[in-house]
Amino acid sequence: MTIAVIGAGASGMMAALTAAEQPENEILLFERQARVGRKLAVTGNGRCNLTNTGAAPENYHGAQPDFAAPALAAFPPAAALDWFAAHGLMTVTEPGGRVYPLSNAANSVVDVLRFALTRPNITLRAGAAVTAVRRQGRGFVIETEDAAIPADRVIIACGGAAGAKAGGVRDGYALLQSLGHRRTALHPALVQLTTDPTYPRALKGVRADARVTLTRGRAILARSAGEVQFTEKGVSGPAIFEISRAASCGGEGQTVTLDLLREHGAQDCLAFLQARRETAPALPCEEVLTGTVHNRVGRMLLRYAAVPGGRPLGDVTDQELKALVRAAKGFALPVRGTEGFESAQVTAGGMRTAEFDPATMESLLVPGLYACGEVLDIDGDCGGYNLQWAWASGRAAGRACR
Repeated sequence: MTIAVIGAGASGMMAALTAAEQPENEILLFERQARVGRKLAVTGNGRCNLTNTGAAPENYHGAQPDFAAPALAAFPPAAALDWFAAHGLMTVTEPGGRVYPLSNAANSVVDVLRFALTRPNITLRAGAAVTAVRRQGRGFVIETEDAAIPADRVIIACGGAAGAKAGGVRDGYALLQSLGHRRTALHPALVQLTTDPTYPRALKGVRADARVTLTRGRAILARSAGEVQFTEKGVSGPAIFEISRAASCGGEGQTVTLDLLREHGAQDCLAFLQARRETAPALPCEEVLTGTVHNRVGRMLLRYAAVPGGRPLGDVTDQELKALVRAAKGFALPVRGTEGFESAQVTAGGMRTAEFDPATMESLLVPGLYACGEVLDIDGDCGGYNLQWAWASGRAAGRACR
């Protein structure tokens, strides 16, 4: 049986390798880029958070998030790690269940997969963009710019629109739509937020720990906590990525609020500042938060709270200290949008999962056609969940073709 896999990213390589476990299968792996795994090589800031030990259906989103459950159950994180270990990859598990290659280099993951592809029944066609997939009899014809190649089965694993600079494309959506499938709206996810830049611009490059709340009016859209990084245009970092899907899909009029002293209540913070005023009355007010938060953050919070920083701390009133505490625990930034698909790590939305079998990834409309990975309307939380979906869904599609 000839199986065409379109896309040599995470899910496509896993699908091809799984289908190739049946020696009688002939696998044709098409990749429009000159090399495999280009997006994979830059994921996790070049470290590649390849799975999360706690990955479960509740970590996934889409019109039918439970669609992910059968594939995840059949190939859970432990099985994925065993698979990679058998192919030569050593890993380390960090707090929160995040798993990285021991080398701390994403290229280690890419190389392990690349070496595994050197099987006699896998033919890699790198630099070959698929322009069309046509039904022909009980099989298919795969068209590239210079060839028309027959196949018995087709697995679409082209990824999503996110990360265009690293190879994110919309090819998979177009190919599946040409065969009768529909998709949902697409939104960038795991992406930086753009906000009113007045305060973030002054803090560009500074990292802070914060509790993050995303609101629209009185409605709370999402919450997270952890590291936030200030950028020239807004905010980034893991805690922001966690809420970015909700921000991307949530419409206008949103606000992101940072509690920069999340481990301390407002009354405790006020008492701390009052005690400092008592013991260091000559200290310049602009230094009142030195030792508490980053120095640049402390000075910015004074500006935000409209507390003049040039006076000695002994001259600062309780009302001004209360305003400073409110600023530190409720630093609110109007959201203007996201950095878009160019910067996003994941696409929210994709091909409608109601049109596919969740156990096999086979199309319910076109027998012999499969889809896996980011091209489907499934996306995960930040922390290795999206790559776990790629491995699990690719494994399911490849196993169904064996």
